[in-house]
Amino acid sequence: MIFAGEGLFLIELCLLVYCVLNVITTPEGACRNLPKPAWLLLVIVLPLAGGIAWLVAGRPVGPAASLPHHGNTGIPPEYDRPGRAAAQSPEEDAAFLAHLKARAEDQRERASEQARRLREAEDEAPPPT
Repeated sequence: MIFAGEGLFLIELCLLVYCVLNVITTPEGACRNLPKPAWLLLVIVLPLAGGIAWLVAGRPVGPAASLPHHGNTGIPPEYDRPGRAAAQSPEEDAAFLAHLKARAEDQRERASEQARRLREAEDEAPPPT
């Protein structure tokens, strides 16, 4: 038979373990109101008050990143409809590819121009003494 004192001690011990592990695994920048080492010290030195304070004022606020919410599978919508990003007609596809080719040529021209200017600057620079 568990007496009231033993039951309360067990609850306080569970709160202490949970809060210490939660403080340790929380990123440094996500702790609110106090730095992470101060929270850890507070939770260990004052287990009941520190644990409750951590849960109320120190723990990061916001939804858990690891659990999906209301049927959200965590998969981006692009993967739910695989044909969504595909061109609807051959003309659209050809125009897109022509645009990509022109953009790549423009980038190559700019890179070669920049390399030429760099070589000229190196040729004009006096030799190191």
